[in-house]
Formats: sequence, C-alpha cells, structure tokens
Amino acid sequence: MTSPHDDRTAGDDHGSDEHDDAGRLAALVARSVRDVPDWPSPGIGFKDIAPLLADPAAFSAVVAGLSRAARASGATAVAGIEARGFMLAAPVAERCGLPFLPVRKAGKMPPPVLHRAYELEYGTAAVELRSDLVGPGDRVFVVDDVLATGGTAEAACALVTEAGASVAQVAVLLELGALDGRSRLPGLDVLALLTV
Repeated sequence: MTSPHDDRTAGDDHGSDEHDDAGRLAALVARSVRDVPDWPSPGIGFKDIAPLLADPAAFSAVVAGLSRAARASGATAVAGIEARGFMLAAPVAERCGLPFLPVRKAGKMPPPVLHRAYELEYGTAAVELRSDLVGPGDRVFVVDDVLATGGTAEAACALVTEAGASVAQVAVLLELGALDGRSRLPGLDVLALLTV
C-alpha cells in the first residue's frame, strides 16, 4: 500500500525511469508556469509559479521529484530561498523527514545569523541563514523557484558553506539558460526541472 508521501506507485520497486520522469516534470512545469512580461520592472520576464501551486496534482508531482533528488543527493537538510523557494523546499523537507532551513531576506530573522549581499538582475539584496541550525557534517539541498543570473543561489550556497556545511545540490523549478546563472555556481551540482 502506498501513502501520499510515497514517491513510487503500487508494485513499482524501482521507481519510474529517471529520463521519462524528468521529461514529464519538465513538460508539467512548462505548462504550469505563466510568463509575465515587464514585471516587476521593464525588460524583466517574471515567471509566475502560482498556477503550478494552485494545481494539487502538479504541485505534488514537483515536490515528489524534488524529494527524490534530495534523497539521492544524500542531503541532511533542505534550505529554501525566500520567498517562493520556501513553497517548494518546506514540503520537500517534510516529505524527506529532514530539517527545513529558511534562507531569508536580511533583517527577517533574529540572531545568530550569517549575512550575504548579492546583486539581482533588477537590483541588489541580501539574505541570511541562522548559523545555529546548520554546521559541519551537514549536506544541504538548496531549493529555489527560478535560477536566473544566479546571485541569490550563489549567496545562499555561500551562507551554507560559511556555516561549515556543504551544498549537496542546488535544485530549481526553472532555469533561465540565457542568463547563465549556473556559471555562478562552479563545482556545484545544479538540477533544473526545466531550462528555457
């Protein structure tokens, strides 16, 4: 008997074929994410994941796929990058039975925190991670919704390593390939469910 948190189907001892599963997830993400041109500022193409989150079957499939990746990476914790990364990372952490580590915008968490500033494609920002929740020996699965220029993911990964932990994998729902954000994450394993 399978539970809602079991990523396999009944009678399937080996899970689905990895390539077919990746293709199905990519197609699901492609049809579930809405493009919003010139938002939040002119020239920026915003990727709206609200339609995916509003579809229980699509959201569950994405969480299941990310959970399989988290387990395969040997993660001991799951970090989600504020804000939309929280929506993906928290259910992955719960499904895998791992701690959830919020990577928050600066000034949103009480100390002790580690702080990292970075540049966005449309401005500057900073993120923080509680330094008492992660440390040496931890392998952190870092989750965000979109990998664009890579600044946010780079800052989040730097916080993880500054805490003494290692990055098990960086996983995103969508990668904007033309912006080459992956190049800011050298030596890290990056998983994008869909690259456009």
